[in-house]
Amino acid sequence: MSNEPTSTEKDLPGGDTVRVECDDNGIGWVYFNRPDKRNAMNPALNVEMYEVLDALEGDDRVKVVVLTGAGSAWSAGMDLKEYFRETDGKPRWVQNRVRRQGTDWQHHKLINYPKPTIAMVNGWCFGGAFVPLVSCDLAIAAEDAKFGLSEVNWGVTPGNLVTRALAEVIPTRDAMYHIMTGEPFDGRDAARMRLVNEAVPADELRARTIELANKLSSLSQWVVRGAKLGFRHSRLMSWEAAEDFLYAKHDQAILYDEQARTTGMQGFLDDKSYRPGLGINSN
Repeated sequence: MSNEPTSTEKDLPGGDTVRVECDDNGIGWVYFNRPDKRNAMNPALNVEMYEVLDALEGDDRVKVVVLTGAGSAWSAGMDLKEYFRETDGKPRWVQNRVRRQGTDWQHHKLINYPKPTIAMVNGWCFGGAFVPLVSCDLAIAAEDAKFGLSEVNWGVTPGNLVTRALAEVIPTRDAMYHIMTGEPFDGRDAARMRLVNEAVPADELRARTIELANKLSSLSQWVVRGAKLGFRHSRLMSWEAAEDFLYAKHDQAILYDEQARTTGMQGFLDDKSYRPGLGINSN
């Protein structure tokens, strides 16, 4: 028997700092893969992560992307040594490029990603890691996962887009408290603040994530894409602009998946096989 990897294994993207797995349910598992550094994000990881997300976007095997961490951490944020110490004295354009490469995938790529994304927070999530966390569509954390914005303790303000990311999802009082004190919190607090959708016991985290991913992958991918991007963009528009934009997204979803609409309308209006709030009618 050949020891060569299967075609599926060979075709998966990734490298030294990002590991990718693809299961039979259409879930692309993307791991921060620097466990010895608590998965701190360095310039190499940022480049690899962009390449991985770009590749999975066009991979028909993958319907949902789950972002998680190898080992006991999700991500400890920015690798400050590689970001700052190793760029000291270099031209400004080098420093700008390093900063941009992080933002390119942590915000721009993820926030507009056409496929559903889930952050599965299995452990430490600190500092700069809040940006990709918020940029994912949904998030589930282990109850004992540790979160924190410890920058004030080191005499600096939160870096990158962290402050803006917090303002996107959690109440002002909670954001101000943790930004100004640096006090850490756990997964239960993250769920209470709505930083994540829910927190579950650590031994149930993967199973709950798979359950949610399977729900998303069972739906029309064009409809899910239109729904998520419709919300992402319209919330900052005027009502008039949003009306035009959302109808365009609606029409686009029908254009690419007319069968999903036909099936949905039949179940909703004709045979009433799906009743909101009541679930599936087995009769």
